[in-house]
Amino acid sequence: MTLVSETIEQAAPAPAAAVRSRVSVPLRFADGFTADAEVLTFSGLTDGKEHLLLALGDWEQALLDAARGGSGPLVRLHSECLTGDVFGSQRCDCGPQLREAVERIAAAGGFLLYLRQEGRGIGLYSKLDAYALQDGGLDTYEANLALGHGEDERDYTAAAQMLGALGAGTVRLLSNNPDKAAQLTVLGVDVSTQIATGVHVSPANLRYLTAKRDHTSHTLQLPPDAGPGRDEPRSSILAGTAARPAAAVPVVVPTHDEMLARAQGLIPGLRERAAETEQLRRIPDSTMAELRSAEIFHMLSPKAAGGFGMGLETYVDVVRRLARGCASTAWSVGHLVEHVWMLARWPREAQDEVFANGPAPLAAATGAPAGVAEKVPGGYSISGRWTFASGVMHSEWALLAAQHGAVRLQCLVPLADVEVLDVWHTAGLRGTGSNDILARNLFVPEHRALDWELLAAEANPGSELHQDPLIHTPMGALLNMVAPAAALGSAEYAVELFRELLMVRKVKHTVETRQADSPLAQVRYAQAYGLVATARLHWQEAVRVVSSSHARRPSIMTDRERADYRLSLALSGEASAEAVRLVMTGSGGSVHRLSHPLQRIQRDVNVLLNHAALTRDPVLEQAGRGLLGLGFTVPTF
Repeated sequence: MTLVSETIEQAAPAPAAAVRSRVSVPLRFADGFTADAEVLTFSGLTDGKEHLLLALGDWEQALLDAARGGSGPLVRLHSECLTGDVFGSQRCDCGPQLREAVERIAAAGGFLLYLRQEGRGIGLYSKLDAYALQDGGLDTYEANLALGHGEDERDYTAAAQMLGALGAGTVRLLSNNPDKAAQLTVLGVDVSTQIATGVHVSPANLRYLTAKRDHTSHTLQLPPDAGPGRDEPRSSILAGTAARPAAAVPVVVPTHDEMLARAQGLIPGLRERAAETEQLRRIPDSTMAELRSAEIFHMLSPKAAGGFGMGLETYVDVVRRLARGCASTAWSVGHLVEHVWMLARWPREAQDEVFANGPAPLAAATGAPAGVAEKVPGGYSISGRWTFASGVMHSEWALLAAQHGAVRLQCLVPLADVEVLDVWHTAGLRGTGSNDILARNLFVPEHRALDWELLAAEANPGSELHQDPLIHTPMGALLNMVAPAAALGSAEYAVELFRELLMVRKVKHTVETRQADSPLAQVRYAQAYGLVATARLHWQEAVRVVSSSHARRPSIMTDRERADYRLSLALSGEASAEAVRLVMTGSGGSVHRLSHPLQRIQRDVNVLLNHAALTRDPVLEQAGRGLLGLGFTVPTF
C-alpha cells in the first residue's frame, strides 16, 4: 500500500555515512531458530551512536531488483529494548517482533537496523521510571511526558544514512508504526510498501499496545475488548483460500523436537511453582504467560487459523514432559489444547467467533452429566450442572453436553454466560481447578449447538475447512490420551527425585554412608526404573496404534485396535502408579511433608488412576471382549 502523500515536503537528504566494518554472525534464538547475518557498523552517523545493520538473506539480489524498478529489500527499524530483547519482558512486544523480523527478512532478503534508542529514545533508566508511572495508571505516552520527555524522541536520520550507505534508496518497511515511514520518506528513502508485523499480545502488554493503536495509529489488530479503538469490520478467518487475514504473519510451525524443547524449557518453572499451583487451585498467571509465550496452545490449532496443526505424537509428548514439572498444569494444558482442536471441528460460523482473536481460544469441555436442551426459536435453551470442567479457570468458552430427546448435543457458550461453582477441593490434581459449571435456561443459538456424533466423526464440519490431518480423524481416541501421559511424566519425575535422594540420603540404623550404597536400595531403584520403562513402552504402543489409524483413510479403528490402545494406556498408568508407590516406600518419612514434591506426585497419580482411561477393571473387561472378537458392551469404549 502507498504510505505517504506525494505532497509531503522533502527534507535535505541525510549526510552520507560509510560502512566501517563487516562481520559474519550466526544467530540463534531461544526457540531454536537460526539465521546467518552479516553485521555492519558505520562511521559518520549524525548522532554518534553505535547502531548496527544486520544484512539477512539474499539482500544483494534485493538491492539489484530495486535498481531495476522492484519494490526494494525488506527493512525493519528495530529500536533497542534491553528488557524485551534480552530478558524477554512481556511489558512490550519487542522481543517477539525482533524474532519475527529476523525470520521474515532472512526469507525475503533485506536489513534489520538495530538502533540504540532505548525506551523510544529516552534511555533505559527513564524507561524503567516510566514503567513505574504506568503501574500508577498512566499510559506509555503520558508517562514519558510526566518525566519531562517527548512522547517519542526517536530520530531516524541515522537509519536513512545506513540505508544510503548500502544504496537502499527504495525499501519495503516492516513496521506497524506510521511515523517510521513518514520520517524515512522525509529523509529521502522511498518506502514503497509498509508491511505490518504480527501482533504479539500478552496480558502484561495489552494496555501498552492499545495506547500505540489509539494514540499513534499503529496498525495493530487487537482483541475487541482492548480499549475503545476504532470500529473495524472483521472478515471471516476462513474466507477464501487464505484462512488468515492477508496482513497476518506466515505461521512458522516448529518441528516435533523444537516443540518438545519448548516444553522442556518450562519444566524448571513448573516445579518451582507447583506448590503455588496447588494453593491457588489453578495455573498461576506467570505459568500461563510462559505457556502462551511458548505457543503451547497452538499445537493442535489449525494452520488456517494461525495454529501449528501438529500431530498426536507431539501433543501427547508435550503433556508428558509438562507432567515432569507439574501434573496439574500438564492435565489442564492437555485438555485446553485438545479443546482448541475440538473447536476446529465446528462449522464456519462458530469458528469465526472463537478464532476471531487468535489461533488458541481456550475452552473448558464437560459432559458429566449431560444437561437438558429444549428447542426454542433460533436455537436451544439449556440447563444443567456440569462437573469436572478442567481448564475452566483459564477459559473464555465452555463446551457443554446437553441431551435433546435422543440427540446428544455439544453446546458452545461464552464462559461469561454461565456460573462457575468453586467446588474443586481434592486430594490430588488440586491445581487443575476442575470446577463445576451451572446454567439455567441459557439460550444457545443454532450455529453453536452441534450433534455430538457429527462433531466426533471423521467427516466433521471442520474437516471441510481445514487440511490438517488430525481434524480428519474421529475424536474419541484423542480424549483418552491426557491422563496416561500425565501419569507417565509424573512417574518419570518421581524416579528422578528418588535417584537424587539415594545419592545423598543417610538412613538410620545402617552402616552405609548413603542410601545408594545399600543393596536393598539398589534393587528398589532398579524396580522403579524398570516399571517406568514398562509404562513408557505401553504408552508408546498406544500412541503408535492411534497414530497408525490416523494415517489411513478411513481412520476409524477396528475393535482390536481400540482394545489394544486402551489396554496399553491402562497398563501404562498401572505401571506408573506402581513405580511411584515403590519410590515413596523407599524414600523415608520426610517425603510426606507437604513441602516435598514426591507426596504431591503420589496424590496426583492416585487421582489420575480414577480417570476412565486408567480405571483398571472396566478397561480390562472391554479390552478382553475386543481382543476376543466379542464386541463391546460399552459403545463409547
